[in-house]
Amino acid sequence: MGVADIIPGVSGGTVALLLGIYDQLIKQVSTASSAIGSLIRGDVEGCKQRLRSVQWSFLASLLLGIAMALLLLASWLRTQIHERPVIVSSVFFGVIAVSAFMTRREIRKWTPLLYLTFGVVAIATFSLLGIRSGSLNNPTAVVALSAGAIAICAMILPGISGSFVLLMLGLYDHVIAALEQRDTSVLGMYAIGALIGLALFSRVLHMLLMAYRDLVVSVLLGLMVGSLRVLWPWPSDQGGLENTRLETPPVDELLGASIAALLGGAAVVVLVVVVARKENFDNDDPLEMPK
Repeated sequence: MGVADIIPGVSGGTVALLLGIYDQLIKQVSTASSAIGSLIRGDVEGCKQRLRSVQWSFLASLLLGIAMALLLLASWLRTQIHERPVIVSSVFFGVIAVSAFMTRREIRKWTPLLYLTFGVVAIATFSLLGIRSGSLNNPTAVVALSAGAIAICAMILPGISGSFVLLMLGLYDHVIAALEQRDTSVLGMYAIGALIGLALFSRVLHMLLMAYRDLVVSVLLGLMVGSLRVLWPWPSDQGGLENTRLETPPVDELLGASIAALLGGAAVVVLVVVVARKENFDNDDPLEMPK
């Protein structure tokens, strides 16, 4: 999830949905945020009770993995995006396309309403992702807080990339530079905003998943398919992953390599899903994906 959140156009939520831990992630984050709400209202006993019901081992291991990826791989991945935009785009295009195909089974029964919802959301996402702004070098604290809140909501939604949201807001380079320089003051502002956004949004999303799961998942799949616009590898000489213009693939020496990269990304997804399902089934894991 950490690697996915670094790449504009790829969402950590997509990884969670693909591996069957999405519902559990939203539930645990929602429970933790409700504890904070209880504390604010002065209900200390209710806060303690909710905190005890959180699966901290699950959240801690997940957050540790995300943090390690962000700190160790952000600079390297940023370099790859700029130096090998076609190959990187191709890999993640394959990852998201196959992820959407495989996670369609999360919906128990497709109906005309779900197909319509999926199509409308996919088209709307595809269209809206063509919009982006220029870069901001010195955002104010309020801007950083707001951007962190918006981006974290995008990161937990499959298909909507928090990195691309930051790119559209003109803050992607600012965040990546802060990660590279270990600028804790800047990162702290984004982190506070992210915590606020996560606390507010996760509870709403959890309630929607509980009440209208198939409809919500059809929306999430539409977001995933629509987001493929960001990952289309061409044109690459005008920004790569940071450019949402669409052109036909040129017949050159990179075409074969990009097709191989796309298939490689798809193969990795299939392998990871097979291993994850086997692990979940063998351990009778409550996070098991539906058959």
